[in-house]
Amino acid sequence: MKKAIGVGVSGSGADLPWMRLMPPSLRELAKARQFAAHHAVFQTGNPVCSIYLVATGEVRLVRFSRNGGEVILQRSRQGFVAEASLDSQLYHCTAVASEPSDLLEFPADAFRTALHDSSEFRAAWQSQLSQELRKLRAQCERLSLHRAADRIAHYIHAEGVDGCLTLQQPRKAWAAELGLTHEALYRTLRRMQDEGLIHINGNLLRALG
Repeated sequence: MKKAIGVGVSGSGADLPWMRLMPPSLRELAKARQFAAHHAVFQTGNPVCSIYLVATGEVRLVRFSRNGGEVILQRSRQGFVAEASLDSQLYHCTAVASEPSDLLEFPADAFRTALHDSSEFRAAWQSQLSQELRKLRAQCERLSLHRAADRIAHYIHAEGVDGCLTLQQPRKAWAAELGLTHEALYRTLRRMQDEGLIHINGNLLRALG
């Protein structure tokens, strides 16, 4: 369950770059929250009353398919989650803590006011939205690929460096982000390694072809 751990920020999250960019009036409104693994920060249909910044841990933004499968739309570490919801009345997705996580909660109305009043903060926010848009485009392109192997290769090249990727999440969560079952992911990884297409060493994946 979530637990309030105070108003204002003096510990976890105080040194995040975003906190230094915020106007003091908004920064002082931050409420520190703790979420246990697998607990929802907010759910689809909830009113957008707050904006959340992930200080430690990870939060994933998800939707659920008709058969109950989870599709990951966003993963956030030390960043905001569901930024686009700031201009909506209701959340269109569910945010879930992937692991024990510390978040900073800001009133949505005060956040909008800060963006209006501070050009520096507004420019940083617009840059953040552009980065998330690029990530979303890459994800849409990846999910349009029919073969699991193509999705895996695309992810390694898009999210890694020079064909090398250090996986920062459990494979089951990665499978959901790829739109695959974890069984299909494991089978495909084994086949790709057997065929000499990738090399796997723990969480390090390197494309060979």
